[in-house]
Order: sequence, then structure tokens, then C-alpha cells
Amino acid sequence: MNRGSAGSIGSAASASEYRVCSNCRKVLRQEKRIRVSQPLTRGPSAFIPEKEVMQANGLNERTNLLVEEYSTSGRLDNITQVMSLHTQYLESFLRSQFYMLRMDGPLPLPYRHYIAIMAAARHQCSYLVNMHVDEFLKTGGIAEWLNGLEYIPQRLKNLNEINKLLAHRPWLITKEHIQKLVKTGENNWSLPELVHAVVLLAHYHALASFVFGSGINPERDPDTSNGFRLIAVNKFCVCDLANDNNIENASLTSSNFGIADSLSELEALMERMKRLQEEKEEEEASQEEMATRFEKEKKESLLVVTGAFDDEMVSTSDVSRYIEDPGFGYKDFARRGEEHLPTFRAQDYTWENHGFSLVNRLYSDIGHLLDEKFRMVYNLTYNTMATHEDVDTTMLRRALFNYVHCMFGIRYDDYDYGEVNQLLERSLKVYIKTVTCYPERTTKRMYDSYWRQFKHSEKVHVNLLLMEARMQAELLYALRAITRHLT
Repeated sequence: MNRGSAGSIGSAASASEYRVCSNCRKVLRQEKRIRVSQPLTRGPSAFIPEKEVMQANGLNERTNLLVEEYSTSGRLDNITQVMSLHTQYLESFLRSQFYMLRMDGPLPLPYRHYIAIMAAARHQCSYLVNMHVDEFLKTGGIAEWLNGLEYIPQRLKNLNEINKLLAHRPWLITKEHIQKLVKTGENNWSLPELVHAVVLLAHYHALASFVFGSGINPERDPDTSNGFRLIAVNKFCVCDLANDNNIENASLTSSNFGIADSLSELEALMERMKRLQEEKEEEEASQEEMATRFEKEKKESLLVVTGAFDDEMVSTSDVSRYIEDPGFGYKDFARRGEEHLPTFRAQDYTWENHGFSLVNRLYSDIGHLLDEKFRMVYNLTYNTMATHEDVDTTMLRRALFNYVHCMFGIRYDDYDYGEVNQLLERSLKVYIKTVTCYPERTTKRMYDSYWRQFKHSEKVHVNLLLMEARMQAELLYALRAITRHLT
């Protein structure tokens, strides 16, 4: 796909800096005096060796130029450093983010950063919350608002419902939600303002997925002088920091993990890609068969993220002041006996034919920037897979993107969802679903468990695809509701 402070559990200070997974909590309950050393994780990512990211940055002057031109903070932050493994994409990302935060638009600058805080808080992403607390104050935001939602204007409070639905169950958004926000009154939103807000919400929900999926570390020199910064929390347990995979994990020791070595897993994936291509050329499945395969894949996604991977994580980072209904989360779209909602047929409301023109009309130029970013990540390739060169990875990239949309109920009539099962192993599906739907639960074990022969830059490419697929899915549901409001 592409190119290639230490402490211990037991003290109040150290316990506040990390989460504790359920396995470790059981051990801690049994032996209250146990001390687990916390190794210092260096560099921008806890998942990727520092030297790999530093080498990419050291060789790339383009990254530094992009930061100078498009960074709102004026610094090379950890997200940018990890994304710089893919400079082409990074440029599209920074340009669109800079536009929505700093360029002419319907919303005042402090509102933009407060909306980013509200979005990041849905996933307990203290990294992004801290970043935008600083930016909120720098752009003239009222410090009192940072005490929590009860201190903000009613107009901003009214975004809570759509923030919650977009983040966790976007298929529930209807034109009634839009009408409630834009109805006449002193706290109403204009449609251009609402579109700007929706773009920001979707962007920061998806960026939280990237932050957790890539193990982004807190910045090393946080400015705590404003008094509103949260404790910088690494969203993984100390057992992940130590990269200790000895804890029994049913999901990781199942069928296709540990039987074949990582090299033979790679060869098997290459062989499946080749076979699928040959089958496609010989005979295409009927529309009925493809619809059946989608429904099957949608239902099978229910079996993903179970057992030991589904840890209940305890967070000591307090972002609750920025959200309502913190217990509201992703619910499987395909779960039987619950919300009998029709599948979103992508052909009935596409980004290219519908969403793009609507968002561009109401919030000029952002449509072009988002479209460029979506196309960039979808088509990005270096024609390599691990140690193999001259490989067409189109099929694999499409499977990753479409699997995310499948989990949100979005179906492409021209896509054979049988390919998803052939190309995405179970440990990768676990990772995708966690990063996309419950990013705050992502662990280093999950990241390490799939594609063990691949480069870190290739896994970052996966995270970019997941992030953009998620953002586009949220936008499709929100923009469709706005379109229905208008018609």
C-alpha cells in the first residue's frame, strides 16, 4: 500500500495518567500492593517506533513547509508527525482542516474550536480536547465556557443531540433534527452555520479515531497555564505500554492467529487477492447475490469486538463537562429485533452527486477540499504490500473503506461484500470496528495483532482510510437529512 515519565500504579499521580483494562484490574484487586512499571513511551506514537516517524520527518522538508502554512498552532504536533508518513495526504488534510478552523466561514473562530472540543469529548479524546482548549482561548473564547456545557450559550447546547447521534449512531439523524436547529427563534442556526458545524463535528469524531488508532501520545510540553487543560491521558493500559502480550486473549489466539507465521499470512492474503481478481473477470455475481452478501456481512459484523477485546476501560480523564448523555454509544445497525431501519443505498444519496454540491453551496469551497481529501486517501498507493512491490492494492483499499460504511448501514450496489470476508482477517476486523466505533478502547495489542509483516506506514495508511470513511459516512447521513429538510 505504501512506502515505506516512568512511574507505577499505586500512586495517585501515576494512576491518573493511564487507563486500566479489565484484565489488569482483576490482578490489582487480587493483590492490592502490586506495582506495574510504566515505561516511558517516546515519540509521537506509542505504537510506532520513534525512529521510523523521525526518519520520515527528517527527510521531508515539505512537511515543515506545510506546518508553517497550515498549522493553527504553528508547531509540528504529534498527529502531523505520524501523518507525515504520507505527505501527499497530509497536505490535503491540513488544507481542509485549516480552512474549516481559520478561513472565512459562517461560524466565529471560538465557536469552531468549542465545537471541536464537544466532538472530541464524545470519545474521551483528551489529546484533541486539550489542543482546542488552547486554540479556543487564543482566538478570544470566553474562559468560563470551559467550565462545562452549563456555561455555554443555548445555541451551542442545542448541538448536543446531533453531536451525539453523528458520533455514535448517525443513521438516526432525521430532517426533524435539522428543523429543530434551524427553526426561527433567538437560538436558531442558519443552514450555512449548521453545515459548518456538522463538518467540524464529523471531522473531529473521525480524527479521534485516528488519534487512538495510531496511539498518538500527549504532546511533551503541554501549556497548563490556562488552568482548563485536562490531565493528558494515554488511552491504553500499562500492559499495552509494556507490549506484554502474555495475557490470555481469546480473540487473538483464535483460528488465524498464531497458526501461520506472519510471512505466510501475507502470502495467503496476496493469493486471495489474486484469486478474487480472477473470479471477478470470469463471472460477476448477480444483484440479488450481492445484496444478500451485504446483509450477511452487516450481520456478521455483530460478532466482531467480543470477548477479551471488549474491555471495559476506566478513564480518569474528565471530559464529561463537555458532553451530555455520556453512556450513549455505538449500537450495531444490524442487530436483530431492534431498530428496523432501511439500509442506506449509497446510489440514492452519494457524496459525489448530492453531498458535495449541497455542502459547497452552503459553505463555499469546503466541498472541494473534502472531495480532494476523500479522493486522495482512497487512491493513495505506492503499489507495495510489506516486502512486495508492483502490487495493485485497489481491492484491499476498497474493502477497508466499504467495511466501515457497512458498519454504518451504507451499501454500494456495485460492490461484492464477499470480498470483505476474503480480504479482512478477523483481527483486522476487530481493529477496524474498534477504531471506527469505539476508538477510546483501542489497544496496542489490537494494532500489533493484524498484518504483522506490514510496515507501520502501511498501518497508518489503514488508519487514514478508516478516518475518512467514517467522516464521509457521518456526512452522508447528516447531509441527507438537510436535503430532506430542504425538499
